[in-house]
Amino acid sequence: MIVQGAGDLLDAETDALVNAVNCVGVMGKGLALQFKQRFPAYFDAYASACAAGEVRLGRVHVTRLDRWFVSFPTKRHFRSRSKLSDIASGLDDLARVVGELGLRSVAVPPLGAGLGGLAWAEVEPLIEEKLGRLDAAVAVFSPGNAARLGL
Repeated sequence: MIVQGAGDLLDAETDALVNAVNCVGVMGKGLALQFKQRFPAYFDAYASACAAGEVRLGRVHVTRLDRWFVSFPTKRHFRSRSKLSDIASGLDDLARVVGELGLRSVAVPPLGAGLGGLAWAEVEPLIEEKLGRLDAAVAVFSPGNAARLGL
C-alpha cells in the first residue's frame, strides 16, 4: 500500500529506510549525504559493499543496524544520470526484499528523480506499479517534500 511520506524521510518511523545511491561508494550530495552524516555506520557498510562489488544496478543492498537500511542504486557513478530501466529493476528487487524480510513499512525517496535527472512524472507511477500491491506500507517521499527540506 502506498502512502504519502511526510516530514523528513530520515525520521520516518518505518522498518526500513531506502537511500538512493551510486555503485562507487560516494554519498556526497542530497539525501545520500544526509544519510552519511546521520548514520555513519550505515555509510561504512555501504562503502565496503561497493568496494567488494556487491552494490549493482537493479539490485538493492540491505544493511541491518538498529533498523534496516536499503541502498537502492539509481546510477552506476555519481556523475552519471539515472535510467528508468534501472529504477524499474531495482523496484522489483526492493519488492522481493520487503517480502523476504517481512517488512511492515518502508520509506522511499524520489528514486532517480533528484540528482539522477529523471522526471518524477515517470518515476512515481513506476513506484506505484511495482510497490503498490505490497502488504507493507510504502511511504513515498516526493521531490516537492525533499525540496522543502533542502535536499
